[in-house]
Amino acid sequence: MDESKTERLLRIISELRDPNSGCEWTKSQTSKSLMPFILEEAEEVHSAFGNKDNENLKEELGDLLLQIVLQCKIAEENKLFSFNEVIDNLCEKLIRRHPYVFEDKRPHTIKEQREAYFRIKDLEKKK
Repeated sequence: MDESKTERLLRIISELRDPNSGCEWTKSQTSKSLMPFILEEAEEVHSAFGNKDNENLKEELGDLLLQIVLQCKIAEENKLFSFNEVIDNLCEKLIRRHPYVFEDKRPHTIKEQREAYFRIKDLEKKK
């Protein structure tokens, strides 16, 4: 069975973080030490988008994704959560906050969507 692109990325990150054979710089990183890179990469995504440079945008989105995957790998090493749990959480949130697409399946306006989204988000925060 061929590995998916996501599985390949996760395997590469695991190899980079491998305690015995991984990259020394990557192994030394912590969630906290990587935080400035998340902001830097987000700013570079914003800049590439503003410059309408799709090739650079593709690269910078990859760099931002790297930061997210590294954070997830470190969290997994610390038995906090995994990349797959982050994905599952996001999927559940998207479905929950878009009931007119996934449950009611009814036409809606942008205004209705925004109101429903923020109403649901507020309810979630009150739990």
